[in-house]
Amino acid sequence: MTALGTPVRRPAPAGPPAAGPPLLTRCRALVRPALTEAVGRLHPWVAEMAAYSFGWCEMGGAPGAGSGGKGMRQALAVLGAEAAGAPARAGVPAAVAVELVHAFSLLHDDVMDGDPTRRGRPTVWKAYGTGPAVLAGDALFALAVETLAVQPPPSGPAAVRLLSGALGDLVRGQADDLLFAARPWSGPERVTPEAYRAMAEGKTGALLGCSAALGALLGGAPPATVTALDRAGRRLGVAFQVVDDVLGVWGDPSVTGKPVHADLRERKKTFPVLAALASPGPAARRLAGLLDRDGDPAEAAALVEAAGGRAAALAEADRLVAAAEEALTEADLAAGAVRDLRSLVGFAVRRDV
Repeated sequence: MTALGTPVRRPAPAGPPAAGPPLLTRCRALVRPALTEAVGRLHPWVAEMAAYSFGWCEMGGAPGAGSGGKGMRQALAVLGAEAAGAPARAGVPAAVAVELVHAFSLLHDDVMDGDPTRRGRPTVWKAYGTGPAVLAGDALFALAVETLAVQPPPSGPAAVRLLSGALGDLVRGQADDLLFAARPWSGPERVTPEAYRAMAEGKTGALLGCSAALGALLGGAPPATVTALDRAGRRLGVAFQVVDDVLGVWGDPSVTGKPVHADLRERKKTFPVLAALASPGPAARRLAGLLDRDGDPAEAAALVEAAGGRAAALAEADRLVAAAEEALTEADLAAGAVRDLRSLVGFAVRRDV
């Protein structure tokens, strides 16, 4: 029984796959049976919350048609194995582990940020309660470590170490992101674009890099290949976050699911805003004053654009995508997998900005 007296059910079969190119569909189809089996090993109530977070079921366990996301991280893991010359299935344990860690981080992020919805549905903490959501996140994290720990040596222990390092970076990035909220918009204590890059690499880039690197590691790749794929994924992660920031200010609400100027209303220190504040000229000074007095978000958006923040963010995303693609040339990778990885990099940042 759940805390509300509802009978607990095992996770329902996954609903329709999320949207995306055939590459993502192929990787999701390969990984989903192993991911479903892993979640099914959890305590039934915890498994239901995990399945709910993936969009596989509704509260109470009834089959759901929610989207569990595009599966970028699991695709990177599968392609990492293929880049090492191994069959795609060699990357499945890595894909399962990173998908579980990603889900764990989202459950805890939603609690920390107080977000009531995700992908058009109540977040786990809103549906089941804060304590149960934290518990479900902890269970997913433990399951991810177990998934890698049972892999045969030497790859299993090395994979756990790689994941642990990425998790440390993720926590540092999340801590910086939370602390940024209390820092001023101007003056010596302001958040700089450089500080933002370091935060975004930890919060978003570390797990993307780890995804590709873990797949390569389990596929038997040499250290140079593992390192190159980690570097490419980290750069992609920062680019993805910068593009997300642009959408958070100017994105179409029908696409983003957020109100127009959402990030400015929430006073988030995003890259376009920070780049605008760091620019010379009267628009940057007016923007700083407006933000200090919690002014109109629409006026703030206009000033960010006038100060060059939007253009700087898009240029930064382009630079990071080029850097990610450059990293793919730094190791001896299977040609077909490199083509797919480049396609995935382009898809990740090719959004309506």
